[in-house]
Amino acid sequence: MTQKDLVVLAVDDDMINLKLLKSMLLKTGNVKEVIEAKNGSDAIGELKGRNDIDLILLDIIMPIMGGIEMLKVVRADDSLRQLPIIVLTTDETKKAEALEAGANGFLMKPIRNDELLAKMETVIV
Repeated sequence: MTQKDLVVLAVDDDMINLKLLKSMLLKTGNVKEVIEAKNGSDAIGELKGRNDIDLILLDIIMPIMGGIEMLKVVRADDSLRQLPIIVLTTDETKKAEALEAGANGFLMKPIRNDELLAKMETVIV
């Protein structure tokens, strides 16, 4: 990856998945901070309080506010609309719905480090 010092918002209701993502991302040397949120509602709160987030990694199936609903909220907000979002899920049937809602990319869980880095490279400009 060419960009350095990235700030990534990782959104997943599974704390183990969040910890694994954070570990993978910080080991790249390009990510300086990983912000964790356990659902879409918490993630929207994080987005409203910051303007330095470069990428969202978003689970689809979560309580309170799922990934598709969060995608729609982010894409409807002029200040957040251009933020790259990669959807992470175990349900391949959600791929088209996520892309239609505004996702920039899609990865199947379990996430492989090389696939994540390659996808990040294509969506972060």
